[in-house]
Amino acid sequence: MSDAPKKKKPSRQQVFTLLVEVGRKDGDGLPRAATGAALMIYASGIDEAEAVRETVAILKQADMNPLDVSGYGTLDERLAEGHDIADDEKELMERALAENSVIVAQMTPFFGDDEPA
Repeated sequence: MSDAPKKKKPSRQQVFTLLVEVGRKDGDGLPRAATGAALMIYASGIDEAEAVRETVAILKQADMNPLDVSGYGTLDERLAEGHDIADDEKELMERALAENSVIVAQMTPFFGDDEPA
C-alpha cells in the first residue's frame, strides 16, 4: 500500500440559476399582503434536476410553497447566451458552489395583480 496522498477527485458540482415562484403558506415569512413571490436562487448540484430537487426541499423546510421552477443554466451557459452577470452575482454563485448550498439572491413579493399570468 502506498503512502502517497490520495488525489481528490474534481467536484462535478455546478451552480444553476433558478427562478422559483412560491405561493402563500402559514409561516412563509412573506409580507402580510403578498399573494406569493419570485425567488432568484443559485443552487449547486451535479445537474440541474438535482439543484431543483434540493431547492424545492429546502424551500419546503422553510415553510414556503414552491409552485414553479424555471432553470436558466450554469454561469458558463448564461454567459454563452449573452447574459450580463454582475460581479456580486458571480460571488454568490461561487459561494453556493463552495458551500454546496442553495442561496436566495433576490425575493420579489407579488401583491394582488402583480402575480404572473
